[in-house]
Amino acid sequence: MEKINFSIDINAPKEKVWKVLWNDDSYRKWTTPFAEGSYAKTDNWKEGSKVLFLGPGGDGGMVSTVATNKKNEFMSFEHLGVVKDGIEDTESDSAKGWAGARENYRLTDNNGKTKLAVDMDGTDEFKDYFLKTWPVALEKVKELSEKN
Repeated sequence: MEKINFSIDINAPKEKVWKVLWNDDSYRKWTTPFAEGSYAKTDNWKEGSKVLFLGPGGDGGMVSTVATNKKNEFMSFEHLGVVKDGIEDTESDSAKGWAGARENYRLTDNNGKTKLAVDMDGTDEFKDYFLKTWPVALEKVKELSEKN
């Protein structure tokens, strides 16, 4: 796997950006570029808890765990496998291809503004997709965060 990096500067405090990232309503909005109707099933993003990143209707997605949650600063997920046809799969070859992959979100204060940096482990199969989609998703985070 290869680490892919993205970042954006947002004219809002990091506490507001954090809320946009992890509040259910705004999460569903900023993840739309990945798949219309995307959402997460989580125990309030608690460190050590399982997260299901799901597509419309609960089908297709990732099984992950919250590896680190430092409020307003850093969130890290470890991907464990995939969800297909509503079933969590951590055993198949395609699922094992994602096992151990990390996805990290870092928020840094810059005089009342926020730099949001995202890095993730990606496979060649999905690299082009992420290179096109992440910048659009981050623009959506920026737009939502900068609203009054």
